Amino acid sequence: MNINKNYRDIRKIFMIMIVCLVFFIYTIQLLKLQIFNFNYKNKADNNAFLKQVQYSSRGLIFDREGVLIVRNQRINELQIIMNEINNLDTMAFCKALNISLEDCREKFRCIKNKSKNPGYSPYLPQIFLKYLKNEECNILQEFSYKFPGFYICKKNIRQYLYPSAAHVLGYTGLVSKRDIISDNFYQRGDYIGKTGIEYTYEKYLRSKKRCKILLRNASGHIEGKYTNELHESNPLNGTNLTISININLQAYGEELMRNKIGTIIMIEPKTGEILCMLSSPSFNLSDLIRVGDQKGKFYKYFISLVQNSYKPFFNRAINGIYPPGSVFKIAQSLVLLQEKIITSNTAYSCSKGWPVTGGHPLCHEHKSPLSLALAIELSCNSYFCWGLKNMIENKKYISCQNAINKWRNLMVSQGLGYPLGVDLPGEKGGTIPNSQHYNRLYKKYWNVFSIISIAIGQGEITLSPCQMCNLAATIANRGYFYTPHIIKNLSKFQLNTLYLRPHYTGIKSQYYLPIIEGMRLAVTSGTCNLVNIPDIPVCGKTGTAQNNKEDHSIFIGFAPMYNPKVAILVFVENGGFGSSCAVSISRLMLQKYFKDTIPKSDKWIEKYIKKMGISKHVVHKK
Repeated sequence: MNINKNYRDIRKIFMIMIVCLVFFIYTIQLLKLQIFNFNYKNKADNNAFLKQVQYSSRGLIFDREGVLIVRNQRINELQIIMNEINNLDTMAFCKALNISLEDCREKFRCIKNKSKNPGYSPYLPQIFLKYLKNEECNILQEFSYKFPGFYICKKNIRQYLYPSAAHVLGYTGLVSKRDIISDNFYQRGDYIGKTGIEYTYEKYLRSKKRCKILLRNASGHIEGKYTNELHESNPLNGTNLTISININLQAYGEELMRNKIGTIIMIEPKTGEILCMLSSPSFNLSDLIRVGDQKGKFYKYFISLVQNSYKPFFNRAINGIYPPGSVFKIAQSLVLLQEKIITSNTAYSCSKGWPVTGGHPLCHEHKSPLSLALAIELSCNSYFCWGLKNMIENKKYISCQNAINKWRNLMVSQGLGYPLGVDLPGEKGGTIPNSQHYNRLYKKYWNVFSIISIAIGQGEITLSPCQMCNLAATIANRGYFYTPHIIKNLSKFQLNTLYLRPHYTGIKSQYYLPIIEGMRLAVTSGTCNLVNIPDIPVCGKTGTAQNNKEDHSIFIGFAPMYNPKVAILVFVENGGFGSSCAVSISRLMLQKYFKDTIPKSDKWIEKYIKKMGISKHVVHKK
């Protein structure tokens, strides 16, 4: 009897526990559905209310001189709420919009197709047409009683006043599903910055929306406003931006680079502000927001740019990675001076090449032996090979691994090999190799002869054009640089401190003096004498980077020699010797910057450069 009683007691307790557990699970589920889950509440609100979003203006963009370059244009967008459509006069509707019956039916099919329109709900506004002419809006409003369920929403799209600076400004486009998930500020149909500063400064540029709440009746039809606009929010325009670009200088640079592949960058050394940054080929931003295009031309144009083999969307200024060639000799000189491997008076010989390896790397004929300033002036390959050899084999480093790591660290301190932090998306860093890199490459069996090409900016060395220009700015400042940036003024907001503080290289300022002397000699009597402008003392260095095809043409420099105002880089892919194409363009850009015009004596250079085309098949902006 006791056993049966105990068994009944256990079974009773077990049943009570099961009931409690089921009750607990149901309670938790109800809490989730009714308190913590807002989906059903939102759906109920959508049935009872219609939230009409009214958009204010996105922030304007001005250039450094206060010239307005990007503003807004008001457009009309037709939205539809499927649940409110009742006895639609389709023929009259098509006539009002000047569209065919088949196009109208296709629009309805696309809206209801959840694979093409994943956010579809019969109670929420869906985009029917993106652009409506004012005449079409007037007709729809006049006969709105015939077309229930259709609403006109006024939005702003970007209007670009200059066909320049596409890679810097960037463009806006419709938000993606990922954008909506990551930031609840956005909803379907909103616009967001996709590239350039439109992307980087999106949270400043975007405007605060005004939400107008309308009350539905039990049939889903609109009865009027909800509680006299007590729940409406006030609109707020986006923040205006002033960028550091000079739009006229930018436009002139793009004109010179037409039918060429490459980039021009100009930086103000004292601030790090980018005065000009262009990538060629480019495209016209206005074509990406062509108003009134309802026949797919936008998408065809966009795809043509994406598929173009010359990559007009690709910003070569910060995304391109190239061997720097002879411009790297400047950074090499500074490392050798800092490490006391050489002095400004150290002389090395040259026999049309580096004799230790049978004349490789090769060099052109010039006087020998020569000091550091002359080596920079004449761009002697042998000089810098001797310098690297003496550093790698110096006993104070104990091993070549330690020597190359020290060399690399000083290169990185000059802003080379890593992204600088430019306020544009997608910046690349390049490569400055260390001992681990060579240990993997040569299985720990390597010496200076294995890596000698890095002495002249070849081999494993790759940099972005922006890093090369920043190197010129660092030399102009005698040992420090400000992170290059596009933003100049952010209205009432403070700029990122990254752009306000100097970055010191750790190389003594005295070692920059023989480098500047050599760069000045290169302009007055050396490899880049074409950029020798009589009243503007320019310091420069050419580079000819080897490539599978024609060599790349490079020039970096700054001016004037004392109290520099601008640093410049011109990089022309497959442009040949740096002393020809890149130097000629640099001369014209410096004339434009300092004088705002091209002297008559230089018009022949301008005409020659404009006629020059590296490729006749480059697709530029229209």
